[in-house]
Amino acid sequence: MMLKSIFVALFCFINIVAQSQVVALRCEHLERPIGIDNPSPRLSWKLSDARNGARQLAYAIQVSTDSLAVAANNGNVWSSGRIESDDVLIAYNGKKLSAFTRYYWRVTVWNELGKEATSDISHFETAFIHGATWKGTWISDSKGEDEAAAPYFRKTFNVNKKIKTARAYIAVGGLYELYVNGKKVGDELLTPAYTRFDRRTLYLTHDVTNILQQDRNAIGVLLGNGWYNHQPLAVWDFHRAPWRARPTFCLDLRIEYDDGSVETITSGTDWKTSNGGLTFNAIYVGEHYDATQEQPGWNTVSFDDSQWKNASPRQAPSQEIVAQVMHGIKAVEEIKPKTLKKINDTTYLYDLGKNIAGVTSIKLRASSGTVVRLKHGERLNSEGRVDMSNIDIFHKSNNRHTPFQTDIYTARGSGEETFKARFNYKGFQFIEVTSSKPISLTIDDVTGFFMHSAVPVIGKISTSNELINKLWAATNNSYRSNLYGYPTDCPQREKNGWTGDAHIAIETGLFNFDGITVYEKWLADHRDEQQPNGVLPAIIPTGGWGYTWANGPDWTSTIAMIPWNVYRFTGDAKILLDNYENIKRYVDHIDELYPTGLTTWGLGDWVPVHSKAPLELTSSIYYYVDVDILAKAAALFNKQEDQKHYSALSTKIKNAINLKYLNTATGMYGAGLQTELSAPLCWNIVPESLRAKVAANLASRVATDHYHFDVGILGARAILNALSENGYPDVAYKLASQNTYPSFGWWIVNGATTLYENWKIDSKNDISLNHIMFGDIGGWLYRALGGMQPTHEEPGFKKIILTPFFPDELTSFESEHESPYGKIISRWKRTKTSVTWDVTIPANTTAAVTIPSTYKMDRQPGTFTLTSGKHTFLLRKK
Repeated sequence: MMLKSIFVALFCFINIVAQSQVVALRCEHLERPIGIDNPSPRLSWKLSDARNGARQLAYAIQVSTDSLAVAANNGNVWSSGRIESDDVLIAYNGKKLSAFTRYYWRVTVWNELGKEATSDISHFETAFIHGATWKGTWISDSKGEDEAAAPYFRKTFNVNKKIKTARAYIAVGGLYELYVNGKKVGDELLTPAYTRFDRRTLYLTHDVTNILQQDRNAIGVLLGNGWYNHQPLAVWDFHRAPWRARPTFCLDLRIEYDDGSVETITSGTDWKTSNGGLTFNAIYVGEHYDATQEQPGWNTVSFDDSQWKNASPRQAPSQEIVAQVMHGIKAVEEIKPKTLKKINDTTYLYDLGKNIAGVTSIKLRASSGTVVRLKHGERLNSEGRVDMSNIDIFHKSNNRHTPFQTDIYTARGSGEETFKARFNYKGFQFIEVTSSKPISLTIDDVTGFFMHSAVPVIGKISTSNELINKLWAATNNSYRSNLYGYPTDCPQREKNGWTGDAHIAIETGLFNFDGITVYEKWLADHRDEQQPNGVLPAIIPTGGWGYTWANGPDWTSTIAMIPWNVYRFTGDAKILLDNYENIKRYVDHIDELYPTGLTTWGLGDWVPVHSKAPLELTSSIYYYVDVDILAKAAALFNKQEDQKHYSALSTKIKNAINLKYLNTATGMYGAGLQTELSAPLCWNIVPESLRAKVAANLASRVATDHYHFDVGILGARAILNALSENGYPDVAYKLASQNTYPSFGWWIVNGATTLYENWKIDSKNDISLNHIMFGDIGGWLYRALGGMQPTHEEPGFKKIILTPFFPDELTSFESEHESPYGKIISRWKRTKTSVTWDVTIPANTTAAVTIPSTYKMDRQPGTFTLTSGKHTFLLRKK
């Protein structure tokens, strides 16, 4: 018996130790990044431990240029020592980092029992940091911005020593593909990301160690126009952008040899340049490729470039060349068509079965000179052909040879050929292929590629209502279709970084995807675009359009709302601190223009169903939200005078709104429209003593409207949350799950796989079928049905708010979110009289739980605190 007890005790001790693991090491929110230039990079990790109450008491970090030193607990670059803290995100605080250097690091954690756990060794790598300078020259060809053909570049060089490491650093005005010895480097697309090119240019780092060979090598670079040299005309005037020019690049190929020596192969006028098969490319329109003009092997050593010209030197697009440190754009999903319809010998129609953003590839056999057109669209006309009248309204091409959303391929006529656009993407479900001569195609000859910033998926929703499941999937499809290094409105007609669309969908994005790196980049775009007086444009980046129309606090609140929500969801305050002074400048400008606290600056409740709330009400509410965020940020950063000033200003704005629009006797705002009632509730404008009365009025209004929406995008963002958080979650669910016009479900039952731009689905034009501006519904599912929310007091889900709702119409619901501390699960199944609720709280966190008042639990009050671990509750109806 004693031996058995000792064995059990030993087993339990081993189990306790084994359960604590340090996992998910990240640097700058990326796994093992190369090419960072932050002198104090952020390091993060997670404590994986399923035991109830598991938490971190302390940590220690070791950093070294030698992995063996880290393994021996010798952080000769930084050894933090044991730090008593439960933080899992810290900024590097060791010796000054060197440029072009790999650093190894790991974390040791002590849990609440004093047991120690150490992570595996990870690494990060610096690039141009602490003043390191480029050796290469910016080059292009000698042609002007109106030249249609894309420029190709090449250089050969010798490697005579054994290579230890090789990195290619490339900065570009425009887009690029990089080749070494004929092989394309990397799988990211449309790089670098779009910025305000004359103020900030991005570079990328590529590991080319295993592609180089001892002896002769060749580098090839193909440049695309992208947003740098926008083609052709559009109503947003990108063709007039102050940076517009022929694409250009600068490259340093840095080779470190085994003997410790370093050699850098650089871009310069000794590079050769020519045209090739890519005869036209436009991010907005499409791509043309003439295979009869291609030069096979142009990026290989053996190619004869004697007919090519020398490259020309160019000025750098901007003085600020910074690393692109974020999840890049990739072809994330390959989609085979659901159907193929042969219309005749020269016309074929493919249907992918869902709306996406991306490109297509085609395989074909055709005689030389056969011209094949791939026309991409979201819907069909009455004759079953691709109809683009809903998205081509703003296409202002001055050239009939550049049709919208259409790729044009000219066959070389030698066996099977393939084509896929390189420097463009479209929004589409259908592809109409037409040819100048008869060709034979099968369903396998065309493939769709869903492209977007490849942010990791960190959320999941599943319910017993298939309409809700499809709505969640459609929301995510629209979110991803509109994430291309910055949030966009739609992937076909505009591709513009509309600010209002982005802040409305921010919680949907952060619940479902790890998008902090993209948002950090985009807020840097905000700083580039902000005028000295604080004004921001309605679309970011911009070539100059949007400073005098469509901006205002209901749209450009992104400067405050995006950093604030990223901080709440991730616990990382850097994005908030980086933009703090910009928020101040923005808020101060509105205060100067509108000293009463009420502002009429903005667009208002865009695309309403029938009724539209007063512009002054909605814009003033968003102005209040921005000032309130600024006051909270001031408190966070211990800026006491700012906190006092902006707290007073927020109170002034709130009082001004209520004085003009609130009838305190009736609890009614304005005429009592859905947006008029829901926006003040959602954004905490309503006095506490009147919240119940205003909420009752809102619920009554929705019932009067037959449980259908009568809102635009601002109201759609507010109404479900206002109802759910103020005693009417049943009304919110009935509204959210409605399937007749006007509702989200109306789109779904009519075949939508993405969210639309308008409640109506039969508009003749100007109605994108892939918009994200109604996208908050995805976040609402987590907040309302799963009850899951972060707090700003303990951000990053350090403290989790759990206030679930169990609608009678659902029998089951599951939500998962991979937080900075680990996976949160809120899952329930309901019978007629009870609900079984399963909750998983990650290690190092707690949850504040509130049970719906219509349910009771044995031995538990309605509100209580949970420690980490797995918990199951049986709730019975009262």
